[in-house]
Amino acid sequence: MAVLQKIRQRSLLLILVIGFCLFAFIIGDLFNKGGFSQTSKYVGSINGKDVAFEDFRVKVSNVEKSGQQGMTPTQAVNRVWDQEISIALLTDQFDKLGIRAGEKHIIEAFKNDQNIGKNPMFLNAAGVFDLAKFKEYFKSNPEQAQYVKDREKDAELNAKYQIYNTLVKAGMYTTETEGKLKYEMETSKVNFDYVAVLFSSIKDSDVKVTDAEITDYMKKNEKKYKAEETREVEYVLVEDKASAEDENEVKTSINALLNSSIVYNKTTNKNDTLPGFKSVTNNAEFVNSHSDLPYDSTYVAKKDLPAEHAEALFNLPQGEIYGPYMRGAYTCISKSLGRKAGANAKASHILISYEGTQVPNKKEKRTKEQAKAKAEMLLAQVKANPSSFLMLALTNSDDSSAQQGGDLGYFSQGQMVKPFNDFVFNNPIGSIGLVETDFGFHIINVTDKQDAVRLATIAQKIEPSEATNDKLYTKAVKFEMDANSQDFEKVAKASGLTVNPSVKVKAMDETFGALGAQRQLVRWAFEKETKVGNVKRFEIANVGNVIAKLKKVSEKGLMSVEEAKPSVEPILKNKKKAEKIKAKMTGTTLESIAKASGAAVQQAVGLTIENANIPNAGPERKVVGTAFALSINKLSAPIEGNSGIYVVKPTLIERAPALKNHSDYIAKVKSQVAGYSGRVIPALKVDADIEDNRAQFNY
Repeated sequence: MAVLQKIRQRSLLLILVIGFCLFAFIIGDLFNKGGFSQTSKYVGSINGKDVAFEDFRVKVSNVEKSGQQGMTPTQAVNRVWDQEISIALLTDQFDKLGIRAGEKHIIEAFKNDQNIGKNPMFLNAAGVFDLAKFKEYFKSNPEQAQYVKDREKDAELNAKYQIYNTLVKAGMYTTETEGKLKYEMETSKVNFDYVAVLFSSIKDSDVKVTDAEITDYMKKNEKKYKAEETREVEYVLVEDKASAEDENEVKTSINALLNSSIVYNKTTNKNDTLPGFKSVTNNAEFVNSHSDLPYDSTYVAKKDLPAEHAEALFNLPQGEIYGPYMRGAYTCISKSLGRKAGANAKASHILISYEGTQVPNKKEKRTKEQAKAKAEMLLAQVKANPSSFLMLALTNSDDSSAQQGGDLGYFSQGQMVKPFNDFVFNNPIGSIGLVETDFGFHIINVTDKQDAVRLATIAQKIEPSEATNDKLYTKAVKFEMDANSQDFEKVAKASGLTVNPSVKVKAMDETFGALGAQRQLVRWAFEKETKVGNVKRFEIANVGNVIAKLKKVSEKGLMSVEEAKPSVEPILKNKKKAEKIKAKMTGTTLESIAKASGAAVQQAVGLTIENANIPNAGPERKVVGTAFALSINKLSAPIEGNSGIYVVKPTLIERAPALKNHSDYIAKVKSQVAGYSGRVIPALKVDADIEDNRAQFNY
């Protein structure tokens, strides 16, 4: 009693202590789990300009609400972020160039906006955008004014971009001199004798490149070898997979359907004998009652049956049963309902359409009479020489199948319009004839027919049972617990599991290797609390349990040596090989150089700058360009090419004949640079200072 009395006396103190502990727990959880974990109210900055979280969140929400099919929340976030970067970088350029958008520019942008320029409320009687009606509407509806202000910002930005893009494209003017150079690079030819010692003549093992040299090379080419912050995660998958017992249970279940069964009838208080699959007459009803896949009444060609069982199923006598057999994730039994000769047919056609038919890409305009005359002429040609069908279809048919020589592939009864269908299925293979449909006149060649079978198939999906799921879950949980305190690979091996190759991810990635979209896993890898060696289990619907381990953290900056080595090491090795080769290539003639370097004197004939493929070596523009620059019979110094070291001696240089007009070549250069304006934003990104804090906001 004394103890109880003391508890009563101190109950207020206990309540306060418990309350404080709960409060501390909640506050700690908020700080740790992200409630107040953001170190900034900005999701990032572009060239020193901050992107406010609240504005960013609203834009992401608007993109998500736009309801674009298949877009995930992460894709919406990434899209808005890319837009923010582009807008910030372009706005800087607009300001530097003094680009301004006046009312006329903004109005033009409004006209091009489908929601405004094509809105019936703002169109005049001629169906043209009417600025007066547009202004009058918003004057009469002031509550809608904010809509115009929001649209005006976008319109101004679009107008400025159009001006900027026009300036960029104007700066890509192709001159007569560039056209002339293009002509000369394609037409001027050079013959030369040469000695080549290829880099491949020296073994890679004879040339050593250190990690320090790779790092030094990357520092000298820093922009090329920039790397974002990444995480490397390895994982084990405990797959949601049916056990052998589950498979046997489905087989037992499906086999039980073959024969008749006795079922108690509550209505009559008697046992009823129900027919099994072997003897049932209403196959469709029976299949739909017991199968996970619905009854299919179509006739199926042999090539469309499961490859492993096609022979047995196609030749199954009517009324007989085949199975059980596996088809993907299903255990099946099939009953033959008969075979049909010529159920599928293959044909080619030449379509000659005319004005008024619903054919989009007519090769020429013609009346119905003209179309009929042409079709009859082509029919006569094909009958006289059936082998000409393919070429005649290619050059004459108004159908997209013309590209395949008129081949329509296999089709079944009823797939084609009636006159076409009737000709194909009522005539033997090799028949050629003319029919008219709503599309025009068809010259038809029946090229093949297939027999097909109709099957009644009961298919039951093999899925893990509750007992199997419990075992898999227990296995995954145990593995997670053991892997947190022991070696990941050893625990996996002891559990009969495979450690999958590690996956490298960036902070805002969504896809995680072969597992597809697994944003929660990527987010975990970048949490501050996640350290190298940490292990965590993730339950993934329809996949299983993934137990992931953070293997490596790579900070923002230069690529790691391991990552850069495959591309940088060959460059540095070739530089070292080049020095060794040059040291050997001594002499005053090609013959003496060839002897000193253990090579042979070779000839290259008719090379141009545009076609600079040296025999047995590959494209070497630098080498060919050097040959053009030398005098005849003048020996070059050693030239470091793409695949080796060369010494050349020109024997003939044919300069391109003078042309008065280089317009064709100017057009070639123009076509090459036509898309260069699209490189502006990627180029601006390279030099931009971009800070991305989105991961701090649990995106």
